Amino acid sequence: MKFPTLYPFALGILLMFSCQERPPASDRPLGSLLKGEPSIEGKKEYLQSPFLTAGDRVYMVGYQDGSFPDLGWHIKGEMGGIWDHPIKLMDGFTAFLTLDGVTHPLEGAHRFVNYPMAGRHDYSRGLPGLEAERWQFVPDAKEGVVVEYVLRNTSQKEMPLEFGFVGHTDLRPTWLGERTGMADGKDLPAFDEALGAWVVKDSLNPWFVVFGSDLPADSRESPAPLDTPGKAGNETSSVLSYAVTLPPGGQKTIRFAIAGSYSDEAQAKATFSDLLKNASADLIAKRERYAGLASRSRLTTPDSALNETFEWLKYNCDWLIRDVPEIGRGIGAGIPDYPWWFGVDSEYALQGYMALGQREIVYETIRLLDSVSEAVNGNGRILHEMSTNGAVFNPGNINETPQFASLVWQVYKWDGNRDFLKRYFPTVKKGLQWLMDENDRDGNGFPDGFGMMEIHGLDSEMIDVASYTQAAFSHAALMAEELGETSLARAYAQQADTLKARINREFWSAPFRSYADFIGTDQQALGLIEDAIVRADTLGKPWAARELEQTRNQILQNPHPRPRPFVVHHNWVVNTPMEMGIADRDKALEALETARNFTNPFGMFVTGIDRDETAGDDKGSFKGSSVFSYTGAVMTLPTGVQAIAENNYGRPDQALDYLNRMVRSFSYAFPGSMYEVSPDYGMIAQAWNSYSFAVPIIRQFFGIDPMASRKQVRLRPQMPASWEKASLEDVHIGENRVSVFYEKDPEGSIRLRVVQTREDWNLLLHLEGVLEGSLELLEGEALQRWENGTLEVSGKGQAIELRYIKN
Repeated sequence: MKFPTLYPFALGILLMFSCQERPPASDRPLGSLLKGEPSIEGKKEYLQSPFLTAGDRVYMVGYQDGSFPDLGWHIKGEMGGIWDHPIKLMDGFTAFLTLDGVTHPLEGAHRFVNYPMAGRHDYSRGLPGLEAERWQFVPDAKEGVVVEYVLRNTSQKEMPLEFGFVGHTDLRPTWLGERTGMADGKDLPAFDEALGAWVVKDSLNPWFVVFGSDLPADSRESPAPLDTPGKAGNETSSVLSYAVTLPPGGQKTIRFAIAGSYSDEAQAKATFSDLLKNASADLIAKRERYAGLASRSRLTTPDSALNETFEWLKYNCDWLIRDVPEIGRGIGAGIPDYPWWFGVDSEYALQGYMALGQREIVYETIRLLDSVSEAVNGNGRILHEMSTNGAVFNPGNINETPQFASLVWQVYKWDGNRDFLKRYFPTVKKGLQWLMDENDRDGNGFPDGFGMMEIHGLDSEMIDVASYTQAAFSHAALMAEELGETSLARAYAQQADTLKARINREFWSAPFRSYADFIGTDQQALGLIEDAIVRADTLGKPWAARELEQTRNQILQNPHPRPRPFVVHHNWVVNTPMEMGIADRDKALEALETARNFTNPFGMFVTGIDRDETAGDDKGSFKGSSVFSYTGAVMTLPTGVQAIAENNYGRPDQALDYLNRMVRSFSYAFPGSMYEVSPDYGMIAQAWNSYSFAVPIIRQFFGIDPMASRKQVRLRPQMPASWEKASLEDVHIGENRVSVFYEKDPEGSIRLRVVQTREDWNLLLHLEGVLEGSLELLEGEALQRWENGTLEVSGKGQAIELRYIKN
């Protein structure tokens, strides 16, 4: 994928083309349409790291300095560039300026600015008397990218120059293409004089990419006369060149369209013409749609950094939508290496998407996962990973099936769509039966197999699988009750109660003040310990090696014939009993304190034994291995899980601390985004970050707990002590819209106002620790009652406003 520097060359035969059949030039520059829009400037030290400009059909990944180097590992070095899944269109593009016979490559942008719906690169280095900007965006629902260059003459003399654009096409299949018969052929370029554009076809497939400008080209050449040592493959590079004269202090805008199709040449050409004709209108439409995303679940707190992070995570959610009409539409896990569809990533992320008001993609993703899982598995098992060509890589880890049940329940609570529940409850029932019949080998209620931690050998009875299975039965009982299957509801509820008790009894490790990683045999544990000691020694973690050796010796000195709980890795999943709220309170508080030992300033370590004494103040870049690995990683999902766990046990200040740790990694490397591995490693945009923020803030700090099918919204607010004033506006719940306003004065009096758009819905406020006699109803009509130290206020109408004092 690497592109060599362009050397000066003569650009072939001069060809002038008629403009009669070309799309008309657009009227408004992209930059003028983005004035006043949210934007974040990147850091200079991260110019040579990735950026993303995304749409639901196509996205583009390159470096913030404007280049397109080799990037990614799923298809080694090929995960960047321009993708129109299930194919790639381009490795990228380059540009150059020829002035007074000297060619200046337009490279090494000195500034990158990210917008929610566009990106901008600024160039000035090495350009005598010139400045250049490059803008790009991807229109909604279109297979193409719009790229616009603005050339500015900063001198006092007229400047005739030649502007060249080189498209580096690489029509190739996505990951696992070989499983569906996708073979990569040689790219064959042909110039279309009516369009004034290059049309490139894969020799073996009806895959096309078309690129050109809104100006007639003065010359063109393919393949580009480039120095290409080591470039061997099916790619090709083609040039378009334009004569431009800039008056003193003047500027010129040149707009390009890059369009693709994986099925039809005429369609690719039509998209190309459409992009050039409607680029300005498309950007305006996308800008307005993003304003709508921002307005839903709109957060205001005293912490501006948290507010900005929360807003941009809504945009990140949209960037990850992948639409392949022949296969389906749903959220990908992360870009650049996980742009396709996952079960577990979606099961976390979609809970956040729902609370953020992005409902349609929630339905579409669930539909995709369910339909493909049924086609591949047919037994309720939910798939793990599926490429955009329809090839399923992993039919499903054990945790994904119970987590699907919990996702379905949460979506139903927020939307109240009974048809939705009827459609997916059969999958839930089949899945739970498969889970227990085929995976619980000893019949103790704990399924065996891989959960979230894909460590070799760690596939016995895992704590996260057990916790999510318990939650699945609890949620399935509520679904069955909702659908009138009373006896099944009782059976599921009994199973959930049994599992809750057994998890607290059998997974708890008092010596470690933690839940165990797994329950297994001594032989399984000893094998894992030996591997973990090697890991600890290799990473230079002497404390972990000593602890592991002590555990090994204890096992050898006190052998046991039956499986038992073991703490080996201190993996983050030991906190899932608190995440699900099923841990006994005393155990939970101990475990939450233990978990804080395995953090750094950005959050929770994935594997606790990777931590060392420097982690407490290590705020620098993640030092990953040369081969992609999560060893030593701190990740946003474990950190978000910990925030949720803290809130479940009434500790919002500790939960906010975890959120603030994650906020430190926002815009650390890619402006406007939060990396998968904190602060700057792995995926540059990650779907499940929405879970890590939306659940703690919307469902826990503001306490919004809806039951839309009953036209009911419960609120159990528990605000961090540092938040004297906070609001959450326009939260979408079924047909209702709810806003919550919270304010605490210096004397400790709290003012809480809840507003809704549907006056026939019930608002139920559960307020813990309210001083008796302090409640004052300021607006609305409501009933009040006290129970076990909790004040319940219920009423209908457009608003309820209260003033009260907490003990």
